[in-house]
Amino acid sequence: MQLHYLVREPHDKKTTNPVLILLHGYGSNEQDLFSFSSELPGDYYVISVRAPYDLMYGSYAWYAINFDADENKFSDIGQAQQSRDLIADFIDEILQTYPIDPKQVTLIGFSQGCILSYAVAVSYPEKVQRVVAMSGYFNAEIAVDGFAENDLKQLQIFSSHGSVDQVVPVEWARKAAPLLESLGVQIEYKEYPVGHGVAPQNFFDFRNWLEETKR
Repeated sequence: MQLHYLVREPHDKKTTNPVLILLHGYGSNEQDLFSFSSELPGDYYVISVRAPYDLMYGSYAWYAINFDADENKFSDIGQAQQSRDLIADFIDEILQTYPIDPKQVTLIGFSQGCILSYAVAVSYPEKVQRVVAMSGYFNAEIAVDGFAENDLKQLQIFSSHGSVDQVVPVEWARKAAPLLESLGVQIEYKEYPVGHGVAPQNFFDFRNWLEETKR
């Protein structure tokens, strides 16, 4: 495995089980989202992945965020695309390692992990069926060339954002739903009166969505 990860095995093991793959945000690590793994449905594998770029002191990133002389932030698209493909390869690797149903793969991403989740899902819809996209946005530059030609009709997304997010503007998040719907994606979008974080109601809503959309 190229990427380090933590795993919570299903409480109720079957011949194959579904999987939730957790992708943390910039400057965090695999322990962050894994902290609520005990609250996630017991029939899933829960796998929390560490991003590949080390920022020191237990902090990691999926790609660099740089500032220019005018203090404008910009993303290292090349690194982001490499991480996109690392995640796609990681999905293949865990399917070979654990008895996971390849038709029940869900990505749960926060912030930078959300941006990557969108990119992986539209680039490789044969590998991912559902996405929980929290506090991020859709960046078409990170997706593969020609992603809009992919068959995205089976892809289901729960997208959410804090209405007073000071890190990722809510306006950026709102653009994802109409764009992805135009490509055939089934997407539900919700906002919560919080900043850059996951409100308790947001957690309950996406957990319920996981149950409602289960195949």
